[in-house]
Amino acid sequence: MTDTSIQPAAQSTAGLSQMERVIDTFTAPSKTFTDIKNGHRAWWLPFIIYVLLGYAFFFVVNTKVGMRQASENQIHLSPKAEERMQTMTPEQRETQMKFSTYFIEGAFYAGPVFLLIMGLVISLVMWGTINLGFGGRAKFGSVLAVWMYAMLPYQVIKTLLGIVVLYAGAAPESFNIKNFAPTNVGAFLNPADVGPVIYSLATSIDIVTIWTLILVGIGTAMVAGVKRSSGYIAAFGWWIVVVLLGVAGAAVMG
Repeated sequence: MTDTSIQPAAQSTAGLSQMERVIDTFTAPSKTFTDIKNGHRAWWLPFIIYVLLGYAFFFVVNTKVGMRQASENQIHLSPKAEERMQTMTPEQRETQMKFSTYFIEGAFYAGPVFLLIMGLVISLVMWGTINLGFGGRAKFGSVLAVWMYAMLPYQVIKTLLGIVVLYAGAAPESFNIKNFAPTNVGAFLNPADVGPVIYSLATSIDIVTIWTLILVGIGTAMVAGVKRSSGYIAAFGWWIVVVLLGVAGAAVMG
């Protein structure tokens, strides 16, 4: 006698490969986030992509612009910083320029560490927000994996656009290392003309950033088992806080 009732409750399905999840993040993000929800949380491939692109961008900036020029450009973009430089002696200015140049170089070299720390901190904030604020049941590892994959459009598209812009012949004197890709309103404005507050706000209106936030909202909601609107509120709510802090900082620092 056969008893068909004696069967596993559910057949486990093999998860997507990391490359499939990377591709699906751009073409069918729900597939990527469903796979993460099902327990496939590995995220080393997108992280490696970020590292390789970051160092490739560093090479291009160093070749086409130079770290010294990139540092000088940042000072020229800030009237207060430029004013402080003018009050220094030649020796003090040179020391300050060396420090600024080394700082930018160091930021590039330490980029993977900063990216990992940022991912951990933001994932912790989103994990707490979606669970405590919206009654979710997300695991921290799932939220971290969502963040790593959701960042793909931001990191890949912006970096590649920045490389294209530099190879297309952008003037080294106009290169802005903090806003190098033409994906936001600020990229088409002159900070000296509009002022630091307006420029900071305009830079925040970024199409790739909005795309990334949508992915973060979708993915976080899916792994937490809550409504998608809750994920959007969490993602965009924190983004608004960050934008306002940036605008306030620009107003103070000038």
